[in-house]
Amino acid sequence: MTTEKLAVCPGSFDPVTLGHIDIINRASKLFDRVIVLVSINAAKTYSFTTAERVKMLETVTKGIPNVEIDVLEGLLADYVREKKAIAIVKGLRAVSDFEYEFQMALANKKLYADAETVFLTTSAENMYLSSSVVKQIASFGGDISHFVSPSILYDIKDRLTKQVKTD
Repeated sequence: MTTEKLAVCPGSFDPVTLGHIDIINRASKLFDRVIVLVSINAAKTYSFTTAERVKMLETVTKGIPNVEIDVLEGLLADYVREKKAIAIVKGLRAVSDFEYEFQMALANKKLYADAETVFLTTSAENMYLSSSVVKQIASFGGDISHFVSPSILYDIKDRLTKQVKTD
């Protein structure tokens, strides 16, 4: 009997960037199935609703057959246990990401010992890329076409450029 190798790839994805897509693609090659998990943090303010973030992820991952999208409002370790996943996949851009993610990995391991946290380093071309960078550039009307999938570019631009205040 073979056991499915299921991984969970959590994040806020506000909005989804090419860096996120790269990590999801690479994880899909390592595991039988990957659940991309839109995390909800009540303490955070999002530019996109949960439903919009899910829709963007569904759009950019539709060509990856072993990827599905879900939503989490609660503890990641509980979700991973419920799904019987063997791994939590996190992308790392820099050493500064590692310290926080390492702490989270240790906490998740303590809460659910049967899953490992797997860190995938970003591709060199995405080292600087984050949702915050995309939001900032878009808010000033800058070109974000090199940072997000063409399939969601106009949705992101439409939302974020409307947030610019005019005096």
